[in-house]
Amino acid sequence: MERTFYNKDGSHGGKSGLLYLVEIASIPNLNKLRISIVQYLNTAPLVRGFTHGPLEGKYDLSFTVPSQCAEALRTGAADIAIIPAIEYQRIPDLEVLPGMAIASQNRVRSLLIVSKKPIEQVKSLALDRSSRSTQALTRILADEYWKISPEFFEADPNLPAMLEKADAVLLIGDPALRLSIAIEKKCAVGPEGRATCQAATLGLTNSGIFRVYDVVGEWRKWTALPAVMAVWAAKRGVITPEVLADFTLSRDFGLISIGEICKEASLELELPQSELESYLRNNIDFHLGEDNRRGLEKYFQEADKLLLIPENKKIAWASATKDEVRASAKL
Repeated sequence: MERTFYNKDGSHGGKSGLLYLVEIASIPNLNKLRISIVQYLNTAPLVRGFTHGPLEGKYDLSFTVPSQCAEALRTGAADIAIIPAIEYQRIPDLEVLPGMAIASQNRVRSLLIVSKKPIEQVKSLALDRSSRSTQALTRILADEYWKISPEFFEADPNLPAMLEKADAVLLIGDPALRLSIAIEKKCAVGPEGRATCQAATLGLTNSGIFRVYDVVGEWRKWTALPAVMAVWAAKRGVITPEVLADFTLSRDFGLISIGEICKEASLELELPQSELESYLRNNIDFHLGEDNRRGLEKYFQEADKLLLIPENKKIAWASATKDEVRASAKL
C-alpha cells in the first residue's frame, strides 16, 4: 500500500490525511490484539464486553477449548488468552492479568468425577483431554487427598465410552454442568458435591450405582481454599494500562449482563435459564482476590511436588496502577 509521509510543515504528497486514515481503517485486524477464549458458559461474563458490549470489534477474538487457548499463547497465535491455571507454569515469559479469573469458592458443578466405585478404590481414571488444569488438580487430589495411584489416560469427553475403559472419569465444562443439573434433580447431593446416582440418571444404559464428585468440593475439603481454574495471561510487554482497563471493563459489563447471557445460553444448551444463572452467580467467582490467590499458590505448590510443572515460579502480574487503569478507562 502507498504510504503518505508528512513534511515538517505538515504538507504531504499525493493522498489526503483523511483518505489515508480511511485506508488504514479498512485493513482487517490492523494492530488488533488477538485474544483466545474458552468456549464455555463460565467464560462468557469475562468476555461479554468484547462480544456484545462497548469493546465489540476492538480486539480479534477466537474461541476454542482450554488446552488450545494455552497452545495459541505458547505458539504466538494469540497475544492474550484465558488459559488453564497450570499452563502459566509451563509457558515461559507470561504475565497474569490481576483481579480476574475463573475460580470457585466451594462447589463448581462443571468439574466432575464420575466413578463406578468409591473414589478411594479407583484403579484407572480417564481424563477429559479438553483441560490441563483440572487434570493436574485431579492428580493432586488422587495423590494427596484420596491416597490412590490410578492409571491415568486422556480421552475425548464421552461419558459412556470413557467408563467402558476406566473405573472413573473426569468430565469438565458445559457437558459436566448439564450432568450436574440432571443429578441435582434426581439425586441427593451433599454440601461438598458428592452424590450417589443410578446409571439412568447419568444417561447410561447399563445398570448400577455411580458416584459423582465435584472436584472443587474435594479440593475445598482438603485445603480449605478456593480453586482457580483459569486466568488471563499474556506475553510480557503486551499488557498496557488501556488493555488492562478494557479487560476489567469487559468483566464488569459481563457481571451485570448475566441474566441476558443465561437467556441466550438456555436456548443453545437447552437448559433452564434459572439453573445457568445460579451456576454463574453462585458457583463461579470471576475475581482474583486474596483468598483465590492463596488457592492458586497452593495449587502450584502441590503441582510442583508431583513434578507436574517444570518449577514453581513466582506469579508475574501484569502491572498497572489503579490510577492508570482508571485513567485509561476514561479515555
